[in-house]
Amino acid sequence: MIYYDCHLHSNFSGDSDTPPEEQIKKALSMGLHGICFTDHHDYDVVSDIDFELDIPAYMEEISRLKELYEGKIEILTGIELGIQLHIGDYLKKLVDTYPFDLVIGSMHFIDGLDPYYDQYFTLHGKNAYRRFFEKTLERIENVKCYDTLGHLDYVIRYGAAHGLTYSYSEYSDVIDAILKRLISDGKAPEINSGGLARGLSQPNPGKEVILRYRELGGEVVTIGSDAHTPAEMGFRFEECAELLRNCGFEYYGVYKKRIPVMYRL
Repeated sequence: MIYYDCHLHSNFSGDSDTPPEEQIKKALSMGLHGICFTDHHDYDVVSDIDFELDIPAYMEEISRLKELYEGKIEILTGIELGIQLHIGDYLKKLVDTYPFDLVIGSMHFIDGLDPYYDQYFTLHGKNAYRRFFEKTLERIENVKCYDTLGHLDYVIRYGAAHGLTYSYSEYSDVIDAILKRLISDGKAPEINSGGLARGLSQPNPGKEVILRYRELGGEVVTIGSDAHTPAEMGFRFEECAELLRNCGFEYYGVYKKRIPVMYRL
């Protein structure tokens, strides 16, 4: 069993109404050994949702909850950063300022648009997936202040509604370049079961990408549900564990003080 969920949101994220203590209580009821809060911080974006995290208040509350639940469950403090090239220096300074356990680097806004909304696909049409992967590669080549790349193929969660189909083989050139960059930079890809929760047949990313990461020499992966509500926590983690074992992994990583601690699957 996977005993750590390392991608969780609370009402510190603009798209969640769940108090962090409710996530903790859910984790305890599931028998998890630990969780990592990774609330959103997408700085300098235009959105009808406020994705800028109140970091001092967030750090204070998670610290309080760590003390309250000490000895019952391990609570780690993370953040999910929206990576953009023009704020690279700002992100590095932020990460250097606060004692995070885990920093997830995610691509939520491409050309100022979140693929969650129709406008992204209206703008890019059949090139929507390739544009997302190419911008991901460009950003991780230049911004290094993260530990794990969140939901590498986030964009495919929403493309089917716009008539798009997805296969790793069609984008293998740029996806392989992303994986090679992660390995050379000592970063990990995330297995995000939020894809399963949103109706996909596999997590983000799926088996072909994870298998390729392993073939290229990748060793560390993180696992998270991307839960915005308690009901989503640990969603179908048993399938994620089986996928990883089938791809040749025996362990998954849990970042503590920005260093991966390995746990057997």
